[in-house]
Amino acid sequence: MNRFLADVERRAFRIAQLALRSVEDAQDAVQEAMFQLAKRYSGRPSAEWTPLFYKILQSRIRDTQRRRAVRNRVLFFVGGQKDDDDDAMPDPIASAPDTAGRDPSEQVAQADAMGALEEALNRLPGRQREAFMLRILEGLDVEQTAQAMGCSEGSVKTHLSRAMHSLRQSLGEYWQ
Repeated sequence: MNRFLADVERRAFRIAQLALRSVEDAQDAVQEAMFQLAKRYSGRPSAEWTPLFYKILQSRIRDTQRRRAVRNRVLFFVGGQKDDDDDAMPDPIASAPDTAGRDPSEQVAQADAMGALEEALNRLPGRQREAFMLRILEGLDVEQTAQAMGCSEGSVKTHLSRAMHSLRQSLGEYWQ
């Protein structure tokens, strides 16, 4: 179980961070998902852990989004203001990958492409983004993705197809 959690932690954090747009909320969601998986499902076969983990993670992400939406409505109603830290992103310098020995123009092109991908993913509807992240970035198969998303395999295929179409349109010059 420890090895599985260590292997999935970084990718899960990135998924949560893209969905929640907050480092702290993403860390909390991943930590809660890991805890729930270990607590409730450690006795299950390891082949079942991946879809179970992502289903738990997506549930935590949706719970955080709902709490945030309710909080913002309440604060708006009573005259409060949204906390600016909710949309805080990590320091790009601190999180920059080691690029020693690479051509600077290649680094710039890759950074531009990744920035464009992140923006395009943020514009996708939630279910399409979830299907794309689980199928393409995480490498889950259709059945595992359907289990993680709590929907049919046909719905996964539909969401992924729509996401791919939207991303192709949005990313045009970067999509090759």
